[in-house]
Amino acid sequence: MNPKTMLEAHGLEPRKSLGQNFLHDPNVLEKIVASADLTPGTTVLEIGAGTGALTDVLARHAGRVLALEVDERLEPILRDRLGIYDNVQLEFADVLQTDVATLMGDQPYVVVANVPYYITSAILRHLLEAPNRPRRLVMTVQLEVAERIIARPGDMSLLAVSVQYYTRPKIVMRLNPAVFYPRPDVTSAVIRLDAHSEPPVQVPDEASLFAVVRAGFSQKRKQLKNTLAAGLRLSNDEAVALLDRAEIDPRRRAETLSLEEWAAITRAHVGG
Repeated sequence: MNPKTMLEAHGLEPRKSLGQNFLHDPNVLEKIVASADLTPGTTVLEIGAGTGALTDVLARHAGRVLALEVDERLEPILRDRLGIYDNVQLEFADVLQTDVATLMGDQPYVVVANVPYYITSAILRHLLEAPNRPRRLVMTVQLEVAERIIARPGDMSLLAVSVQYYTRPKIVMRLNPAVFYPRPDVTSAVIRLDAHSEPPVQVPDEASLFAVVRAGFSQKRKQLKNTLAAGLRLSNDEAVALLDRAEIDPRRRAETLSLEEWAAITRAHVGG
């Protein structure tokens, strides 16, 4: 049964305020789950269970599925659809207001989700900065965001640096708007993020790295010597000296730097 029929049967309509675009194509759902490399022992955290289409497939491939849904109107649909599974736990909660460490404990887990596009970056930050990070994430996101995440030096952003520090990202496939109800106005993509077993660069600590990166991206299209001076509260001469120690041309712009170059600036700034 497609989501339109399910919702109408309960007198419901999708809420634009929640970014609800329900993925329903059976072939696409199977491909998404296959791309997550699940085993009968895998614990999955699903964000945005919706009408349960993805949850249904996950339940047949994973050992345990913990499905979060913020819209309590959908509870009757989800209970009815997923009641046959004893390995699915439904929680009605906002992931951004949920302590993931408490929810998942110290067990390894994988995230598979069709998330509201307007909070994609916030969800990624919330999950990747959690004490017990997922070892893999497979998420349906806006294609433009997916391309930003996998960007290389020359087209980097704060989002790209952050995600690439924690994971190895790749786009698995693009999705036609027709596989959603209602159809979104944008093209979508499935992105897979595999967590690094060890940090990809050496920095004194993560907080220092991201303080430097945020400073570098604080003013678009300005030279690093200016953005770092403003963001780190340095004089212009101090910012130039910092970049000289890191062997980075002060005239470069933030989007051109690699992750290793950001790490070099951080080490030069705080030592280590």
